Amino acid sequence: MSFIKSIASTTLILALASPAFAGEISLSGTGVVRAAPDMATISTGVVSQAETAREALDANNAAMERLIAVLREAGLENRDIQTSDFNVSPQYVYSDRRDPRGYSLPPEISGYQVSNTVTIAVRDLEKLGTILDQAVSEGANAINGISFSVAESDKLLEQARRRAFADAHSKALVYADAAGVELGAIESISEHQDYMPPQPMLRTQAMDMEAAQSVPVEAGELSFSVNVSVTWEISE
Repeated sequence: MSFIKSIASTTLILALASPAFAGEISLSGTGVVRAAPDMATISTGVVSQAETAREALDANNAAMERLIAVLREAGLENRDIQTSDFNVSPQYVYSDRRDPRGYSLPPEISGYQVSNTVTIAVRDLEKLGTILDQAVSEGANAINGISFSVAESDKLLEQARRRAFADAHSKALVYADAAGVELGAIESISEHQDYMPPQPMLRTQAMDMEAAQSVPVEAGELSFSVNVSVTWEISE
């Protein structure tokens, strides 16, 4: 269940001009809508090391096949799984040894590392903890973060816009009444959006995690904020 909070700063401009146009009033208003997220995006994958690049790649491919199979078994569709990074890199050993001339010897390649990362979208947050646990159990040893979102955020932003305009309009009426004038036609409306993600974030990198029935995850709350500035003519 969401609730709405409005916070705003105000600016009043009264400028006298011709008799037909007495001036203008400019006010700003803010509408904030808070809602629980209904989906999560996760970056996860496998990091493998071996003496040769071929061995590291083979091990990584096998682990990634198991990981993707588990994700599909958990109900993720093809559109919810996307490869976002793939890397093969040599691993070096550095030494303090020097050659006969006293120069440091170059590092030696001790093996190779292959990393393959996929970005997944979980559209049922009740399954999120279980999916994380299953992913780690099947070989995922890199989880680079979780971000939460609302699938249909347009409706929340529409609510925030209405609240922001109502906030600005109500204050404009107060200023107009205090100044003994009336609001005329709207001259301009400008908007700025703010998005505040929830906390906490989960982040692990290339580490072992003990298996559990479900990884505890708290989705928190998202805030969608719209700031609007409105300028009205002052009626004659």
